[in-house]
Amino acid sequence: MKPYAWAILGLGLWVAGVDGGTRWALGQAPAPAIGPQQNRSNPFNPATTIPFRVSGELFLKGHRPVVSLRIFNVLAQLVAIPKLRGSGKALDSLALSCPTTMGCAYSAYWDGYVGNTGQLARSGVYIYQLVIDGKRVTRKIVVK
Repeated sequence: MKPYAWAILGLGLWVAGVDGGTRWALGQAPAPAIGPQQNRSNPFNPATTIPFRVSGELFLKGHRPVVSLRIFNVLAQLVAIPKLRGSGKALDSLALSCPTTMGCAYSAYWDGYVGNTGQLARSGVYIYQLVIDGKRVTRKIVVK
């Protein structure tokens, strides 16, 4: 019998086994083939780039997946909504398109400012939440 660790997040219930694998619990469907990658930031600048991939499966039959990306502080307060690189549009319920069935890579940009306050985000840990067609994935960002 393998020992398992249960994690209850505000985003769902996950089961993590000893072998390092993670799967959906309670009969939930697996997440779509989306791949947020670790953000890239400049240690001397609070701006950061958040790359992510969306598989071609989500674009079948002309479907345009709806994407949202939000950055929260550790108190779960909304800090910012990054912009999609190349379009300058905020990633807030934005329908994406992809010219190939192989999927596409995208990149979001956060300038390091808190919402519309004009103030730079303080150093610390932030969480970004990527939602594609209702499926959520979270990762952390460290701002120095």
